[in-house]
Amino acid sequence: MSIPRATARLQLHKDFNFDQALEVVPYYASLGISHIYASPILTARSGSTHGYDIVDPTRINAELGGEEGLRRFVACIRAAGMGLILDIVPNHMGVGPENPWWQHVLEWGQGSPYARWFDIDWQPADETLHGKVMAPFLGQPYGDVLAAGEITLQYDDTRGKFYAVYYTHRFPVSPSSYAEILRAAQAELLNPVIASFEEGRDENGSITQQNADMGLGQLRGAGHTPEGAAAIEAAIAAYSAATPQGLNALHALLERQHYRLAWWRCAADGINWRRFFEVTDLAGVRVEQDDVFEATHALIFRLYTEGLIDGVRIDHVDGLADPGAYCRKLRRRLQALTAQRPPELPPAPAYIIVEKILANDEQLRQNWEIDGTSGYDFMDRVGALLHDPAGEAALSALWADLTGHEKDFHAEVREARRQLLANNLAGEFEAAARALHAVARTDLRTRDFSLGAIRRVFVELLVHFPVYRTYADSNGRDDLDQEVIDRALEQARQSVDRTEDPLLDVIARWLGGDAPRDSANPRVRNLHQRAITRFQQLTPPLAAKSVEDTAFYRYGRLLSRNEVGSDPAQFAIDVQEFHEANAVRAARFPQSMLATATHDHKRGEDVRTRIAVLSELPNEWAQAVRGWMRINAPLRIEVASDVGSDTSAPHAADELMLYQMLAGAWPIGLDIADKEGIEQFAERIERWQTKALREAKQVSDWVMPNEEYEAACKQFLYAVLGPGPNNTFLPQLAAWVQRVAPAGAAKSLVQTVLRMTSPGIPDLYQGTDYWDLSLVDPDNRRPVDYAARQQSLSTADDDIANIEDWQSGHLKQQIVRRSLHLRAREQDLFARGDYVPLALEGPRSRHAIGFLRRWQDRTAIVIAAHLPASLMGDASGPAVPAVAWQDTIALLPQMANATWMDLYTGKTVRVVNGRIQLADVLAILPAAVLLAA
Repeated sequence: MSIPRATARLQLHKDFNFDQALEVVPYYASLGISHIYASPILTARSGSTHGYDIVDPTRINAELGGEEGLRRFVACIRAAGMGLILDIVPNHMGVGPENPWWQHVLEWGQGSPYARWFDIDWQPADETLHGKVMAPFLGQPYGDVLAAGEITLQYDDTRGKFYAVYYTHRFPVSPSSYAEILRAAQAELLNPVIASFEEGRDENGSITQQNADMGLGQLRGAGHTPEGAAAIEAAIAAYSAATPQGLNALHALLERQHYRLAWWRCAADGINWRRFFEVTDLAGVRVEQDDVFEATHALIFRLYTEGLIDGVRIDHVDGLADPGAYCRKLRRRLQALTAQRPPELPPAPAYIIVEKILANDEQLRQNWEIDGTSGYDFMDRVGALLHDPAGEAALSALWADLTGHEKDFHAEVREARRQLLANNLAGEFEAAARALHAVARTDLRTRDFSLGAIRRVFVELLVHFPVYRTYADSNGRDDLDQEVIDRALEQARQSVDRTEDPLLDVIARWLGGDAPRDSANPRVRNLHQRAITRFQQLTPPLAAKSVEDTAFYRYGRLLSRNEVGSDPAQFAIDVQEFHEANAVRAARFPQSMLATATHDHKRGEDVRTRIAVLSELPNEWAQAVRGWMRINAPLRIEVASDVGSDTSAPHAADELMLYQMLAGAWPIGLDIADKEGIEQFAERIERWQTKALREAKQVSDWVMPNEEYEAACKQFLYAVLGPGPNNTFLPQLAAWVQRVAPAGAAKSLVQTVLRMTSPGIPDLYQGTDYWDLSLVDPDNRRPVDYAARQQSLSTADDDIANIEDWQSGHLKQQIVRRSLHLRAREQDLFARGDYVPLALEGPRSRHAIGFLRRWQDRTAIVIAAHLPASLMGDASGPAVPAVAWQDTIALLPQMANATWMDLYTGKTVRVVNGRIQLADVLAILPAAVLLAA
C-alpha cells in the first residue's frame, strides 16, 4: 500500500542509523505497522540529532549510512511488506561550511547562481548591507573579535582557496580579492597567478567564474611547491591582526566581501535573509521558484521513482511563500512519476501530509490536494476530551491565587508577541513593515502614511492575529482568510490609537483584500505581492514562538493542555465536540494522521494523561500544592532581582509548574528509597526546568541566562527530591503519584484506543507502545529499549485476562498490537467505514464515550471510560470497577440481539434490544472494541 494503514515514527541519527533501524523493522511489522515514518534523511549538519538542518539535499546523509544504507533499510521494509514515508524540509536549509550552495553565495554574492535560491534582501534599509549577506555568527562585537585576533585569514591547500576563519566557521574569500592578497607576499613566482586573477574583470571589477577557476588551478599548483607555500604564508601574514597594519588590512579585506561579519545579537534587528523562526543557522529557501523546487526535490523524486519511498511529510508548510501552490505542484510531480515506479509496488498515489497547526475553529484547505496533517489537530482534540471542564474554575483560581498572575493565556500570548516583535523577530518585522511602506508610496492616496505609523498599526494586527497564517496570493484572499482578518481587525481596533484606525483597514487591503494582479503596473504588482508574502511568512514564526516557545512556559494552569497544536485557553471539550471533529475528518481528510506523541511534543502522552487527572481532582490538588509550598518554603533561595530587591527562587509560577511535572512524569514504580533512580529523574527534570525558564523569557532566557536564578531553582529541585527522614514532601508526592497514576494510565489506554479506531491513520511515535513519560526534546528522543519490547510482544497472551502487570507497559503494547492487527484485517472498515456516535444513558453516562465504525456488513463498536478518576476510587490499576457503572448503557440503534466479543479480553457480551451494559463491556479494561462473535 502507498497509503498507510498505520505508521511508526523513527528518529534517525548517527547513533541510530539505517542499519540499526532495519533491526527493529520486524518488531514494528509484528506490531501491525504498515509504514515506517522516518525523520529527514538528507545530508544534515554533522552530528545533527534531528535532521532538520539539511545542508545538502542532493545526497543521503552519510552519518545514517548513505544511499547504500538506505537501500538496505528499504529492502528490509519491503521484505516485511511495509512502506516508507519520509519527512522532508522544503522551507529551509542549514547554513555554514557544509552547505555548498550557501558557501557559493558568500563567495560570489549576487553573482552566484544560488543568490536568489535563498530568501535574501540584497538592498535592505541598512546601506552597509547592500549587496551583502549579514553573517551574524560572532560571539562578541566585530571590532572586539577582530582586535582579539579571533578572525584569521587561512589558506586551504586542497581547494586552493582563502577563507576568513572564526573558530568552526569558514567564510570564503571572493576570488576578486585574491590578487590583492597574493600581492602582499611580494613574491615573483606568484605574479602569473596574480595576473590570472586580474584578467577578465567586468566593469565592477568582479572576476568571472572561468578566470577564477584558472587562477585557482594555478594557485593550487604553486601552493604544492615549497617556494609557493612559503609565499602564500607570507601573504597571509600580511593580514594578521597581531600588528596594526595587519589588522587594518584584514578589516579592509573583510569589508570587500559579499558578507558582513557581525555579532550574533545583530541578527534579531538587522538580518537581511529569512530564517527558520529565529534560528540564525537555518536559512529560508525560495522553493516557490521552479529551479529551486527541482534542485531541492530531485533526490526525493528519484527515491519515489525507484520505489524507495511511498510518500512524504512536509515540515513547516506554513513557512513557504505559497503552501497551497507548493502542495499542488508536489502532488502533480509525484503523480507524473507514479508510472515509473517498480511494477511490484501498488499503484496508489503518493501519501502527502503536512505539519500544520490548526486553530480550534480552523480547517485544513481542501484545495491543497494532500491527504491531511501529521496529527497535531487530533492530539489536541483527544487531549482536550480527557480533561474535566468542571475542574477549570478551581485550577484557574489556584493559579491566579498562588502566582498573582491575573492574565489569561491569550493575554500571555499577546504580551509575548510584543516582546518578540521588539526583540527576537525585530528584523523580520521591520522587513515586513518596510514592504508595506513601499506599497503605500505607490499610491497618492496612501503615500503620506509614514513608516512609523505603519509599524505601530501593523504591530497591533500581528499581536491579535488568531491563526498561524493566511493564504492570499495574486488573486487576493478567499472567504476563509477574510474571516481571519476580520477577527484580527476587530481585536486590533481595541488597542490601535483611534486616529490611526483608518490605516488598519488600509493595511488589511494591502495584505490580500486587494488582489495584486489587479494592478496594471508590474512594479506595483510585485511590491504588493512581496508585502503579502513577507506578512504571511512572519505570522507562523511569531505564532509558534509566542505560543509554544514562550506562553506555554509562562502560563501553567494545567500543563497537560500546554501542548503543540493546542490552545491552553480551551481547557476541555465534551464528547459531542470530539465526535464532531472525528466526523469532519472522516468527511474531508479520512487519511490524515492521528498522533498523540511526536518528536516535538512538550510532554510525553502519558505525562499529559496523568496531569489531566488533576482536572478531575482540582480541590484535592489545590490543597496538596498549598501544603507543599508551605513545607518547601524554607528551601527557597533569595536571589537578586532586576528591580534591585531580593526575591525567592523559584517564583511561585515556576514552583507550581514544577510540582505538576514531578507528579506527571514520576516514573512508574520508582520508590522514594531508590536514590539512584530519583537522581536520574531529577537530572531529567532539571534539563526540562532549565529549558522552561529560558523559554519563558521572563527571569532568564537563551540570550542571557540568569545563572543565579537557574542555579537556585536547580538547588530547590534537588532539595525537594532529596531522600531522607527530614523530607516530608517526597512521601506526599509519591502518595499523590500512586493515587493519580492508575487513572492516568486508564486515560492513556482510552486515548490509545481512540487513536486506533477514529477516522484517520494512527501514528506511533518511537517508544510510545510502552508508557511514555518523556519530557520535552531532547528527552523525548532518548534510545528505545527494543529488546524488551520484542520480548514482551513475543510472550504476550492471546487475551488480556487481567491488568496486574500494568506498570510494565506491556498492557499498552498489547492494546496497540491487537488494534493494529484488527485494522489490518478490516482495512475497509477503518479506512472507509462510517463513523456513528453512540448515545449513552444511565447514572454514569457522563463518564463514557462510544461510537461504531460500519462498512457494509462489518461493524466495530468502540466504548471507553471518560473522566474515570471519580469512578475508580482507590483502584490500584487502570480500570473502572464494574460496579461503578451501575445501570449505564450504550444504545445501539437498529442492532438486533446478538453476542459480541471484546477484541482485547476475548470476553463476550450480549446486545439486548439495542442496548449493552457498560458494566459488562468495561469489566477488565477502560476501553473495548466489540466485534460480532
